[in-house]
Amino acid sequence: MASLSVSHASVFPTNPTTSLFKHRPAFRTPSANPSLFSRKIDSCTSWSSNYETRVSRTTMITRSVGEDDRKLIGVQTNEEAVEVSSWVDCLPKETRPYAKLARVDKPIGTWLFMFPLAWSAALAAPAGSLPDFKTLALVFCATPLLRGAACTINDFFDRDLDKLVERTKLRPLASGTVTPFQGLCFFGFQMLLFHGILLQLAHNSLMYEAVYLFLISTYPLMKRITYWPQAYLGLTINWGAILVWHAVKGSLQPSILFPLFLSGFFWTILYDTIYAHQDKEDDMKVGIKSTALKFGESTKEWISGFATACIGSFALTGYNAALGWPFYAFLAAAAAQLAWQIGTANLSSPTDCNQKFVSNKWFGAIIFSGMLLGRVFS
Repeated sequence: MASLSVSHASVFPTNPTTSLFKHRPAFRTPSANPSLFSRKIDSCTSWSSNYETRVSRTTMITRSVGEDDRKLIGVQTNEEAVEVSSWVDCLPKETRPYAKLARVDKPIGTWLFMFPLAWSAALAAPAGSLPDFKTLALVFCATPLLRGAACTINDFFDRDLDKLVERTKLRPLASGTVTPFQGLCFFGFQMLLFHGILLQLAHNSLMYEAVYLFLISTYPLMKRITYWPQAYLGLTINWGAILVWHAVKGSLQPSILFPLFLSGFFWTILYDTIYAHQDKEDDMKVGIKSTALKFGESTKEWISGFATACIGSFALTGYNAALGWPFYAFLAAAAAQLAWQIGTANLSSPTDCNQKFVSNKWFGAIIFSGMLLGRVFS
């Protein structure tokens, strides 16, 4: 969910002010707009992830001491957030804030919510066959609603804090384009649709669904009281694996579900710790806690441990589920993907952290493919 950096500098000898313009597109840069710089202001900054652009103007005042000697005597930087258009702006005007609230233009979260559910559906299939198509179709339809509801309730609780964080200050609830009451209604609407889809599964359980709702609704509060909100997120996202297994089988099989749940749990802590490094400076200022702040300079050692536990738990899952050899080949490829993430991650670069975070969709897809083939060849 690769960034390029281009810098332009111009010095005017007749003017004691030197202007430095930095243009840093995140993922996709819109056409240059000359009017952006035509106003007489000291600086303008716009930031976003995926569909926004950071443009920063820094003014440095210099005093001439001689032809070959200039002394820097001051630096002044001001920033303000400006939203840049995305494909969501092609939707009807009344629906745009809600589409942004559900993050429909940033699908990585949907993938990360979906994989534990899809893994469970694949493992629940009979030996030598693929999972039921209807079950997978229902999972694929339900996940965007679940993820949208999770984003909505998260933004509802974080609306005052989001105003203080550069990356999140333009979110609909933080900026006021959606009221808190409207946000809650939208959350309830998405969860109602999610419940309607789950009713189509053979053995849907209201108890497991209620636990899912509780976890999603309380996750945003964890970052205020513990440095381990990523662990609570791991519980939240991977509860879906238990829900889907029961919906398909009508009962639980702990020998398979427990290591599967642990696999996703450790994986979630890993990728969300990398993600949290994007906001660690703002988080420290506003009092938000995260494993990125907890681990600090030891982050790579910690997430290497979580990666090892994740792969080991997947191997145990495959063994207990009697998956065929293709699963282990794909598991080796998935382990290499995690090793690449950890080995190359620049935790001081928000752009690189976001790229590594988004790459986890490939990890999830590799594991899912391995489970499908492993079940067929079991």
